Amino acid sequence: MIIFHFFLTLIEISFIEMNKQERTVIHLELNGQHHYFGSIKALCDNFGKDEIGITYKSLANFGITPEKPFTNKYCIIRKGTLVTAPKAE
Repeated sequence: MIIFHFFLTLIEISFIEMNKQERTVIHLELNGQHHYFGSIKALCDNFGKDEIGITYKSLANFGITPEKPFTNKYCIIRKGTLVTAPKAE
């Protein structure tokens, strides 16, 4: 019975994840332009240290949160939430 309950819990969690309505968004403000990415990795794949003044590893270690954006003389990098409509059933 415990295994069955565990299996049902996993199905419920999977269903919630499939209908996820919020996604992380990374916002880069650089030279008065705004760029949006789904992850820090995606941002750093498009902009290098010479452009934004920080490497991927250092930015990941910084720990950007909505309350704690990364700022330097080159850019501002913020973390936020993109709210989407639920998937149609």
